Amino acid sequence: MSSPALPPLIVVAGATATGKTALSLELAEALAAGGHPAEIISADSRQVYRGMDIGTAKVTPQEQARIRHHGLDLVEPDQPFSVSDYAAYVATALADMAERNVVAILAGGTGFYLRTIARGLAVDDLPWDPAVRADIESRLVAGGLPPLVSELQSLAPTRAAQLDLRNPRRVVRALEIARLRGDAPLPEPRGYGRDVLWLGLSVDPPALRERIRRRAHAQFDAGLVDETRALVERFDPALPSFSGIGYAEARAFIDRRMTLDEAIATDAHRNVAFARRQATWFRSEPGIRWLDATDGLPLTEAIAVSASYLAGE
Repeated sequence: MSSPALPPLIVVAGATATGKTALSLELAEALAAGGHPAEIISADSRQVYRGMDIGTAKVTPQEQARIRHHGLDLVEPDQPFSVSDYAAYVATALADMAERNVVAILAGGTGFYLRTIARGLAVDDLPWDPAVRADIESRLVAGGLPPLVSELQSLAPTRAAQLDLRNPRRVVRALEIARLRGDAPLPEPRGYGRDVLWLGLSVDPPALRERIRRRAHAQFDAGLVDETRALVERFDPALPSFSGIGYAEARAFIDRRMTLDEAIATDAHRNVAFARRQATWFRSEPGIRWLDATDGLPLTEAIAVSASYLAGE
């Protein structure tokens, strides 16, 4: 049931603004108090970029001081970083945690990252070609996302139907694979190697929309425009890393294409749509223990479920 090369793994999943960061921090501290030291691995594809802090809702230095985190600030915004890179990084972190008898909490909203680690997707079995990738990325910069989406839908309609076609990084990688192997199914998952506990946070839609609206205001109040301005002074804003929600709206305000109110409203609107797509993704994941976070963190239930899981290990 267990493997000495892997630590116990607790996944904290859910749509944006459902409280994953707060729950993972509180849960890690509670587990440590109960004799199970725990550390958190970010499963957010935007938080790997250095300098992208406010717009990605990255844990603060104060929060990182409470619990050790992994998966943050791994590359510069202009450096390529694939799910294979993420899997390799996390494999090293997991081996280190297993050696130190630490529980791993994998927390985030990037479903493909969660699935890659907790289900053991064979991402290394997928083909890659630097020349093909470079050609696709140059087309993205020159012509935007729609032509790439059209090509992907032509070459691999099955894969395209399963993908978030608004995400440039996912479309680029999927198109690279489609050019090299067509619309063949993805490799079967290998599994994690021991039992995994999946916790999912859900929030009633009206409450979630209000949370998202408040967070958009809070991020702009916290300096998202200044953060974006500093980043575009150093990096090409056409990079895929800048397509994330918040940064596009902050750039529109900086370029005077939107007022501040319009930028904040657009940020919130895009995040609401993003949350719906995340919810659809997570509904397809089997074995998730859903916790209602509408009226606050379901910490007591999360602790009880996690304690039972660890006792069974």
